[in-house]
Amino acid sequence: MNTSLLFVFLGMIGPWQIAIIVIALLLLFGGKKIPELAKGIGQGMKEFKKATGDEEKDDKKEKTEEKK
Repeated sequence: MNTSLLFVFLGMIGPWQIAIIVIALLLLFGGKKIPELAKGIGQGMKEFKKATGDEEKDDKKEKTEEKK
C-alpha cells in the first residue's frame, strides 16, 4: 500500500493534501460560493454548540432539582 495513502487513512494530512483539497473546492464551487459555504458551516456549528449547551444546562438543572 502506498505510504501517502496510509497517512491519509490515519488522519495525517500534510500540506500537499490540503492544497489539493483547496484547489478541488475552488474548481467545484468557484471563488464566490466558498465564503457562503463557510458561513453556512459556521452557523451550523454555532447552532450545534448552542443545542449541546442547552442540554447540559437542562441536565444540571434536573440534577439540582433532584437534590432538593
